[in-house]
Order: sequence, then C-alpha cells, then structure tokens
Amino acid sequence: MGCAECCVRCLGGVPYASLVATLLCFAGVALFCGCGHEALGNALALLDEHFLYPHHDSLLLFQVVDVVRFSMYGTVAAFLLLGILLFTEGFFTTGAVQGRHGDFKTTACGRCISAMFIGLTYLLTLLWLGVLGLAALPVFLTLNIRSSCHAALTAAPNSSTPPVCVDLRQYGILPWNHSTALLCDRALENMCNTQEFILAHHLFIVAYAGAGATVIAMIHYLMVLTANWGYVKTFAASASSPGAAAPCSGSAQQGALGGGDAELGDLHNGKGVAATSPQDP
Repeated sequence: MGCAECCVRCLGGVPYASLVATLLCFAGVALFCGCGHEALGNALALLDEHFLYPHHDSLLLFQVVDVVRFSMYGTVAAFLLLGILLFTEGFFTTGAVQGRHGDFKTTACGRCISAMFIGLTYLLTLLWLGVLGLAALPVFLTLNIRSSCHAALTAAPNSSTPPVCVDLRQYGILPWNHSTALLCDRALENMCNTQEFILAHHLFIVAYAGAGATVIAMIHYLMVLTANWGYVKTFAASASSPGAAAPCSGSAQQGALGGGDAELGDLHNGKGVAATSPQDP
C-alpha cells in the first residue's frame, strides 16, 4: 500500500463533524477565558485609578472577580479534556472506522457512555447559555459608558445643558456610600480615552463572542452525539438479529448517514444480500 492510499484511508476515518465542534469549542473557550481574564484586570485598574476604589480582598466585588478569574483556569483545563473525550467518542463511532475493523459490535457499557456524554453535553449547553447571558452584561455597561463619553464630547462647553455623568452605583458595581462613583464631563472623557478602558471594552466584546462560539460548539456536539447514538442503536439492533433485514437500503443510508457511516451501511447490506439471496442458475 502506498503512502497516498494510507493517507486516504486515515482521512476517511476522521469524524469531521466532531473535529469541527472540537476546534470551535477550543477556540471559544480560549477566547472567553483569556480575554475575559484580561478584561477583568483592566476593569479593576479603572476602578482603582478613576473611581478611587482600591482592591481589597475583604470586599464582595473583588472576591467575586477573583473567583471568576481563577475559575477560568479550571474551565480551560476541563474543556480541553472534554473536547478530547468527545472527539475520541466520535472517532470510535464513525462508520468508516467500524467498517475497516470488521463487523459492527457494541456493548451496553459503550451505549451507556454515549448516553452519558449526551446528557453531559446538554447540561453544559444550558450552562454556557447562562454564561453567554452574563457575558453580555459588561458589554452593555461599556457600551453605555462609551455612549455617555460621546455625548459629553459633543456637548457644547458653554451650553446650559446638564452635565453628562456616569454613576456606577446605578449598575450595582459600587456601593451607594461610595462618594467618588460619579464621573462627569471632562473626568469621564479622560477615563474613556485611557488605554485600559478601550482595551477592556474590546476584550469584553471578544469574550462575549467566545462564549457564543462555545454555545454553538456545544449544540454541534449535541447533534453529533445524538446522531451517533441513533447510529449505534440502529446497527446494534440489526447485528443482534442475523436473519432480519437491514434497517434501510444502502442509498437511504447514504442520504441519512453520509460519508463513512453510509459506507458501512453499504457493506452491511451487501453482506446481507449475499447471504440471503439465491444464486441464479
């Protein structure tokens, strides 16, 4: 066998749907955790410099921020392991791999593992939908501050209009007894022109996009795992009944399964036809 044929055989066994979901999951989690971690650090620097709210471990705000930042390290490690496990599960349920290694065989343990992955992925999808909603809050806050800065910049200096201000106490970030939580006009413009604010604003947007990409990856994983579960149950049932006909024709399986799964369906139907149909004289 030549090198080209060997490469074609190896590429034929790759679960491309699981591969796409894995790459999208890795990219989304990396963007969310990396950009979110850096954006939170810049936000704390802004609170210290412009709102005179220095970092204290005893305050609830900084405790929550520290918990979120440190949990991002565990999230990266957990989803790295999860992505590898889901890709491996998709690899071993690919029809091309099963067809290359002989008759299709499955066990109750394998079916339980597939069902466990489906339930876990469903729960993680709901979890990341909640994370996506929470990630929209800092984006909404920074957009409001930028719009206030734009309004303060375009206001006439000697007009009788009231000053444009931003009060972080209204967003629940700073306590109501903090007297320097209000920035107006020139002080607000100076904060919006700092590198920390501009970088934090863009990093929060990228982190939100990363959370959205992770949600899409989880939904993709859920579709792949569900399709593989139906594939495993269908061919396990046909393998346990040697005299039964194949679940569907080869052309129908090509339309339903596609790729390597349809290839295995053709092999399975071919064996059944060869074993049951009489030979012409």
